Formats: sequence, structure tokens, C-alpha cells
Amino acid sequence: MSLPPCPKCNSSFVYQDQTQLICPECAHEWNPADVQPEDEALTVKDANGTLLHEGDKVTLAKDLKVKGSSLILKIGTKAIIRRIVEGKDHQLDCKVDGAGEMMVTAKFVKKA
Repeated sequence: MSLPPCPKCNSSFVYQDQTQLICPECAHEWNPADVQPEDEALTVKDANGTLLHEGDKVTLAKDLKVKGSSLILKIGTKAIIRRIVEGKDHQLDCKVDGAGEMMVTAKFVKKA
């Protein structure tokens, strides 16, 4: 019986424990009966709950201090989303007017 590789680390050393499959390399456990779409797109929502996509124009919903700088980005500053990345703190890689390229948290922007 051939088991599928681990969806997280792509390891072939997967073993079965009752209904679960377990990867010994990354300790990921999953049920093969659960159908998960491959290449699942990241879903990121703005402050109003609107779904954001790459290339969208957004405005800042509140004043933001830039880490490691004395720069403060004001409410209403415009930005363009270059790409959406998976992360805890910052999900949007944006080009911000007057500040250049930086990572921004999605809950602090509104779709323009």
C-alpha cells in the first residue's frame, strides 16, 4: 500500500496510525479522507472584511508607525498590493506612496 507524501514537508516517510497519517520528520498529522484543495490560495481580508487580491489599491485605515524608523504613515495613505504572503504579523507586501516598499498588516488597510 502506497501512502501519499506529507503535504507540509513532502517527506515520503509517512506512516498510518488508525485513520490518521503521520509524518515523522515534521510531526504533521492529517486525515487522508479530508479532501483539501491543492494550491489553496491565501485569503486575506481588509478592515471591512473585503477580500484582498494582488494588484488591489488600498488605503491605510489608521496611522501606522514604521518599525525602526521615526516615519509615521498617516490615515488615507495609498498603497498597491504587490503580493500576499502567509504570515502572523504582516500579510501584504505593498508599495506605499511616499514610503516605498514594505510589509503591512491586512487589518489596517481598506480596499480603495
